[in-house]
Amino acid sequence: MSKEAIHSDKAPAAIGTYSQAIRSGDFVFLSGQIPLDPQTMDIVSGDFEARARQVFENLKAVAEAAGGDLNQVVKLTIFLTDLGNFAAVNSVMEDYFDQPYPARAAIGVASLPKGADVEADAILGL
Repeated sequence: MSKEAIHSDKAPAAIGTYSQAIRSGDFVFLSGQIPLDPQTMDIVSGDFEARARQVFENLKAVAEAAGGDLNQVVKLTIFLTDLGNFAAVNSVMEDYFDQPYPARAAIGVASLPKGADVEADAILGL
């Protein structure tokens, strides 16, 4: 099966040896996004909700670069350094996804790149 790299200037550039997303067949695998501002490559300021929104804005930009949108996400994984933010991330998700919501896992982790407190990756079905 072939694979094609997807890139958007509206999302942060990769900070490691990975692509923002890879299209393979009818699926696009979106790499994890942390709340980086694509212009400055710094974590956005504000509260947890602002950081969670930036994560979904970054995922949205990559999904759109692939020719899709977040409502085509079939699987979402969210990583949280504080599971106390679970309800807040659910609330933010309601602004980015329509029902039926994607299958999802929320995982508590010790740390994330650049000191972020939230990250999400996704699988998009086209």
